[in-house]
Amino acid sequence: MSERINVYIRALDPLSQAGVMHTLRHRPEVWLLTEEDLASERVADPSVALVVTENVDEETVKVLESVHQFGRRRVVLVASRVEDGMLLAAVEAGVCSVVPRAHATAERLVHALQTTASGAGSLPPDLLGRLLAQVSKLQRHVLAPHGLSRTGLSDRETEVLRMVADGMDTREIADRLGYSERTVKNVLHDITSRLQLKNRSHAVAYALREGLI
Repeated sequence: MSERINVYIRALDPLSQAGVMHTLRHRPEVWLLTEEDLASERVADPSVALVVTENVDEETVKVLESVHQFGRRRVVLVASRVEDGMLLAAVEAGVCSVVPRAHATAERLVHALQTTASGAGSLPPDLLGRLLAQVSKLQRHVLAPHGLSRTGLSDRETEVLRMVADGMDTREIADRLGYSERTVKNVLHDITSRLQLKNRSHAVAYALREGLI
C-alpha cells in the first residue's frame, strides 16, 4: 500500500503511548493523528486506530468502544493477554487485527496497520481458535434457544425481509407464509425498531449490505 495510513494511537498507560508513538513517528507508511485531527472532518481514509494495553478486560473494551465512536471503524489491538469472554467483545468493538505485545516490532505494527486499513485483518492462531469457540458457544447456548442467529434476526424475520427484497407486498408475504397481514407488519416493525431503521426499504438495504439476506 503506497498511500499513507492515518493512525490514531491510544494506549492505556503513558509509557506505552510514548513508546509506540516514538516507534512509528518516522515510518513513511503512517501518519500519526492527534486528538485535534480526530475532531476535524479533514481526516481521510484509510484511517486506523492502534490501541495498546497489557490485559484486554472490561476497561479495554470501553476504550475500544470510545475509539469506535470517534469514527475509527478499524482497530489494531496490541496486548499481552486477552481474558476469556473479552475477545468477542473486542471484535464487536471494532478490532480487526491483534498483535501480541511481545512481538510488537515496528515492522509487525506497520504490517498489521496496512492489513487492517485495506479492509482485512489478522489474529494469532490461538486467538482465532478461541474466537471461533466463543461464537459457537454463543450460537448454541444463547441465540439458538431463542430462534435467533448471530445477526440478531430470527429465521422468520430473515424470510420476511427476503420477500420484501423480492418486491412482495404485505398481503403476498402473509399468503406465502400463512400469516396474517398484521403479523407481517409486526415482524417488520420489530426489525426496524430493534435495528433503529427508518422503514422497510431501509431494513432491506441494511440486510443486503450486512449480508444477512
